[in-house]
Amino acid sequence: MSQAKVLIIYYSAYGHIFEMAKAAAKGAEEAGCEVRIRRIPEMESENNRTPYLDKRERGSDFSVLGTRFKTVARFEKYEKALALQQDIPIATNDDLVWADGIVWGFPTRYGSMPSQVKLFLEFATDLCGSGGLEGKPAGIMTSAGSIHTGHEATLLTAMVPLFHFGMLIVGLPYTENPEYLTADPIGGTPYGASTLAGPDSSRTPDERELVMAGRLGTRVAKVAKSLRTTGFLEK
Repeated sequence: MSQAKVLIIYYSAYGHIFEMAKAAAKGAEEAGCEVRIRRIPEMESENNRTPYLDKRERGSDFSVLGTRFKTVARFEKYEKALALQQDIPIATNDDLVWADGIVWGFPTRYGSMPSQVKLFLEFATDLCGSGGLEGKPAGIMTSAGSIHTGHEATLLTAMVPLFHFGMLIVGLPYTENPEYLTADPIGGTPYGASTLAGPDSSRTPDERELVMAGRLGTRVAKVAKSLRTTGFLEK
């Protein structure tokens, strides 16, 4: 029987999820799976990219928030993050079909997935109707500005469309991830891996967050291998 295949598919505006995606890919590879990393592209129009709001000069009404979020520096980080990801192939429906297991990664937007990811899923409707993703294990990763800005809500709400596609959700149990049993300000949940980006997006993923992302990749890979071995994933 051929090697099980795991897809790491992500959208990353400021680079945090890109780092988590690479950690998840390493975990899946260490579990003995063939791995692809693919990125969900930005909106074609720059006017539809929320980071471009940071580029505009803020009026006095936004001076307090502008100082806290360091909007100019954050936009520069956005541009640098996009440049670092240019060599990552853009995701297609064929990548979803290719995979035996999938790890999804994206930042939180108001407690849910970004519109870029939602649009990608809407254009994958054919796979929902055909059952092309049914029975495939899926793990989810996210990032948020702080502990209280929606990383758990995003993971939970992201499960809803994946259930529509028939995917099997894989989480991060307490017994395997003692890192998130802490009072320290880091990400990590039973629902999936996460990282705290900081209000101005200047924070980089904590090593413990990357470890948990790697474990999620390993866990999805192991489930995919098991289901493939039993013939469950064979159509």
